[in-house]
Amino acid sequence: MPIDLRSDTITKPTPEMRAAIAAAEVGDDVLGDDPTVIALEKKTAEILGKEAALYTPSGTMANQIAIRCHTRSGDEVVTDANAHCHFYEVGAPAALSGVTMRLIDAKRGIFTADDLAAAIRPANVHFPQPSLVCIENTHNRGGGSIWPLETLAGVSAEAHKRGMKLHMDGARLWNAAVASGICEADFAKHVDSVSVCFSKGLGAPVGSAVAGTKEFIARARRVRKLFGGGMRQVGIIAAGALYALEHNRARLADDHANAKTLAAGLAALPGVKLDPKSVETNIVFFDVLTMPAADLAAKLEKAGVWLMALGPNSCRAVTCLEVGAEDIERALVIVKKILC
Repeated sequence: MPIDLRSDTITKPTPEMRAAIAAAEVGDDVLGDDPTVIALEKKTAEILGKEAALYTPSGTMANQIAIRCHTRSGDEVVTDANAHCHFYEVGAPAALSGVTMRLIDAKRGIFTADDLAAAIRPANVHFPQPSLVCIENTHNRGGGSIWPLETLAGVSAEAHKRGMKLHMDGARLWNAAVASGICEADFAKHVDSVSVCFSKGLGAPVGSAVAGTKEFIARARRVRKLFGGGMRQVGIIAAGALYALEHNRARLADDHANAKTLAAGLAALPGVKLDPKSVETNIVFFDVLTMPAADLAAKLEKAGVWLMALGPNSCRAVTCLEVGAEDIERALVIVKKILC
């Protein structure tokens, strides 16, 4: 079997998760009576310290629902230049909500209250109205970086002082909580809405959620339907998400340990530029100096190691529950053979 380091999504559920999916009790979620979805949404809201949550097909939809709920057409959303909601979501803020993005060039995706204040232009008829701030925790293109709680609190205070809402893309919030020792609710209490993903490190086949107040979720449910995200007997896949939420959070520490081992091993190889101390969670970015990143990725794929080339020299590797410590050691041997 190839060692798949492309993402922290998995290729197949564990036997225990498959059993939970097979035994799922289902209803009609569009009508609001799927008991497995109801249980998942309740559990998610409890963990995040929010009043309610809404199951969605994807993290992109969860983020875009939040943007639509918090803004009006013509508004401006302030976020980091490498944030997922801007960089990887196909221009959806403009297409689905009619908003523009005001970008902050933040170090590893994390900006301060002062950075936010500097990005907001004075009230003027020529400028769009800034109404929403979006942050990402952990930050994918920031190398799995974790928002310091004090920094998050400062950005929250600055946004709310200006009458803006704050949304957290928490697709990997589970990783931030495990790595920092700060519970998800302590991060989420500073934001008006938060999205989370069940199909990233937690290992469920499908799904994300967005959480907030009951009023926000009532509006979000209508927007989900508008975006084509209303699902019927979805308890079948929600059961996988619920199992993952209840059983797979603590084990993310294993992924973090494996990522640190991988980073240390890569940093020791000639032609690799990487600071192992930059790896906080399960994402490892590194530069290869002796060949194009795409060539390295192609050679590794033939040898049974899959990772992503993200730029001319930049590569990304991500650990997950399908990649064990022995896989990391084997991957390092293969990379060394190719580079040395």
